[in-house]
This record gives sequence, C-alpha cells and structure tokens, in this order.
Amino acid sequence: MKLPMTAAERLDVARHIEKKIPRQRLAAYPTPLQSFNRLSAMQSGPKLWVKRDDLIGFALGGNKIRGLEVMLADALKVEADTLITGAGVQSNHVRATAFVAAFAGLDCIAVYWGKPPPNIDGNYRVTTMLDAQVHFTQNDDRASVDGAIETIADRMRRSGRRPYPIPRGGACMMGVLGHVLAVCEAYRQCLELAISPDAIVIAVGSGGTYAGWLLGTKLLNLNWRIIGYSVSRDPKEAGVQIARLANQAAAWLGSEFGFSVMDAPVQGGFIGPGYGIPSPEGANAIKLAARFEGLLLDPVYTGKAMAGFLHGLDSGVFDACENVIFLHSGGEPAFFAGQGEWLGIHPRVI
Repeated sequence: MKLPMTAAERLDVARHIEKKIPRQRLAAYPTPLQSFNRLSAMQSGPKLWVKRDDLIGFALGGNKIRGLEVMLADALKVEADTLITGAGVQSNHVRATAFVAAFAGLDCIAVYWGKPPPNIDGNYRVTTMLDAQVHFTQNDDRASVDGAIETIADRMRRSGRRPYPIPRGGACMMGVLGHVLAVCEAYRQCLELAISPDAIVIAVGSGGTYAGWLLGTKLLNLNWRIIGYSVSRDPKEAGVQIARLANQAAAWLGSEFGFSVMDAPVQGGFIGPGYGIPSPEGANAIKLAARFEGLLLDPVYTGKAMAGFLHGLDSGVFDACENVIFLHSGGEPAFFAGQGEWLGIHPRVI
C-alpha cells in the first residue's frame, strides 16, 4: 500500500507532471473554484464547490480546451496542416477544435454523424462560421464518425497533406493528459482554500475528462473519489473506455499504475431520451442552478450531471461528504440551440 503524500510531495509531483506534458497554452489558468451554497442547502447537503472550466477564456470556454492544448502542441510538432475531428452537430469539442485550428492557422474538418440539421444554430453555427469544412456520415450511428475521420485522413495523406486526426469527442491519450493538468491545478486551489474535497462530480461523455481526473488523482495520491454521471453511453461501456484511456496516458507518463473498469465507476439513469437530447431532470437541474446560484449549465453534459448530483443528495450518496467539487465543463452554446421548448418556460409578463 502506498504511503500518504505530504502536500510538499504532491506539489513536487505536480510540477514534474507539468514539465513533462507538452502544451500550447491557449487560455489563462487557473479557472475559478467557487463555492455555491443555496443549491445543496436545499437538501442539507455538503458544501458545493464548482470548478469553473466554463470560464476558460478561449473558444467560448469549456474544458475541451485543456485537452486540445496538448493535442495542438503535438500537431505542431509533427507539422500538421489540418485538424480533423467529429461528433454530433452540437459538439463542444468540434466547436473548440475549429477555434484552435483558426488560432493556429490550420485547416479544420468537422465530421458529424447523420444528416445536416434544418437549422444552423448553437455550436454548429460557430463551427461553420469559423469556415471549417463539414462532412456528414448520413448514418445516425455515432460510431460512423470514427471510420469517416480515418477515411478522410487517409485520403488527405495520399494527396500530400498532413492531417492530424483527433478521435470522436477528443477521447485520446493526449487529451487525457490535459485533464491530468487540471487535477494539479485544482489541488493547488484546494490547498489555498484549505479544503479537502470528498468527491468530484463529473459528466461522462467520451470519457477523456474522467480518465484524466482518475489518473491525476492517483498520481497525486489524493483521497477524493470521482463520481461520474453518464450522458451518452452504458455506464459499464463508459468505464471500460475510461480505464483504457487512463492506462494509455499513464504509460505515456511512465507511470506503473494500471486501471480497470472497477476503478472507474459510472452512474447511469440520467441520459434521458439519449445523448444530446435534453431530459426533464436535466432541464429542472438547469433551472435550479440558474435560479438559485446564477449558474448556467448546458442540456447535453452539465445539466444531466447536476441532475445526478441532486438525486445523489436526495438518496444519501453524499451524506458522508463535507465538500464536493462539481466540474463545470462548459457547453453553454448548446443551450441556445433550437427553440428551447424542453425547458418548459414562459415569460412572466406583468
């Protein structure tokens, strides 16, 4: 069993990690770690802290930037001329990638599953405004994006171009390393605030964020547990993905840690009708966070994770906790997609 680390030892490890991971810095850090009291007080819960990665000052924010900083450093190292990635049309990751490409003077190709939507709004509006080339797979299977990314990249290589393919949602080893850096950052903030969080609450999509926090937590020998709420896939499938990504990143760092699905538990039950489709529970959580805390969440990720957190408060999941950090990963542009009928709101005209 590994002995507990002192704060000084943890800081030494953090500095070593930060020196080793390549990064093309795009934003100013740290993002705020703020306390919010009214929401959890409704159910006599723990003190709630929110890690405000929605306030990352580049590309409309969101923690996808953390992973993309590492990927951009790698892309520039290999002299890539095009970033290729994909997901759904309201993808935060695709929008952020298009911004990164524009900033770096690279081309960008966005691959989306399905067919073109009737409206150009939300994240899709931003991505197209940035002049990214778009490709639709004409297949509603999300996995169709993966093959299309590789097909386009192969075609470009044969024509003499230098593409840098990024897996769907940014779920890759280099992206995970960006989230390991976030753990180092958050730990320093906890020291400054003199708090010892008992749990970290995360929305789980492609698994890269969770994998980075899992690995970073292990490297710094921290005692908090990670509670992830799936917003896109079966919890066990998500756990397998998280463990795989964490193992790849650990190997890159030269760590001997190994992870299995048992190390990455994911809670289900809050996806609602499906990935990217607002849920009634998520809509309620978004309204509560906004009205009680002035905090805007999104309907795809953080709204559903907050619904999970509120349910956990009610069902006793957090009874033993004194401090909980909720990771606000961004995604607000998706809030403004469509007509917003899922919110069930009406103007209060007087």
